[in-house]
Order: sequence, then C-alpha cells, then structure tokens
Amino acid sequence: MFSYFTTNEANKTLPDVIKKFEFALTKKNTVSKLEQELQMSFATGTFEKYVLIKQKLNFAITEFYKAIEILENTGVIVKSIEQGLLDFPSKRFDEEIWLCWKYGETEIKFWHEKDSGFMGRKPIEVSDESLI
Repeated sequence: MFSYFTTNEANKTLPDVIKKFEFALTKKNTVSKLEQELQMSFATGTFEKYVLIKQKLNFAITEFYKAIEILENTGVIVKSIEQGLLDFPSKRFDEEIWLCWKYGETEIKFWHEKDSGFMGRKPIEVSDESLI
C-alpha cells in the first residue's frame, strides 16, 4: 500500500526501517561473498564445488531480493544498498518530494525533489505541517 510520509511519521518508522535495511545489507554481503567464492572456485576448484557454490549463490540472491521486498513494504524506496540510501515519499505543499535517509543517520533531516538525488539533498528547515 502506498502512502506519503510526514517527517514525524518517517522518523517514527525509522527504527524498524533500519533493522530491515541492515537485514537486507547482510543478505547483500552474503551474495558478494559467494560471488567471490564462485570466481575463485571456477579458477581453482572442481565442477562439483563450482556447482554447489552456484546453488548457494542462487539461494542467497533470492533471499536478498526477499529482504528488499520486506524493506520496501514499509513504504520506503531503496535507492542504493551499497551506499545506504533510502527515500520516503512525501509532499512539500503540493509538490511530491523524497525524504532522504543515509545509513548511519539517526533521523530524517533531509529532503530532495523527485528528479534530484542524494547530491540535491536539502535540510528540512520547515515545520512538519508543510510536509503532507
């Protein structure tokens, strides 16, 4: 289900979102590790070892995408797992915007227009009432 977030709502949801983000990040790290193992086994291992690692990788990729789905079911949009960027859909007056969060931040302090990304972040200097 889609909904817009106010800054207060986004901040209230943030602890749960952070847990789910960290779970997805763990799954992503597992995928990366298995990809490296797969490359190594291709050069030095047997076909049997390669196939077993490939099967583990396939499972890990599926688990990673499930974790992304669970995270995005909170209403956030994953912009980059690697950079730790998530956006919360919001409105500023009548304009659709993104409330922007970067991994390590403890609250939502920035926003940006729909067509700009992380580099276009602006501090939230208005009251929550101006955001939907």
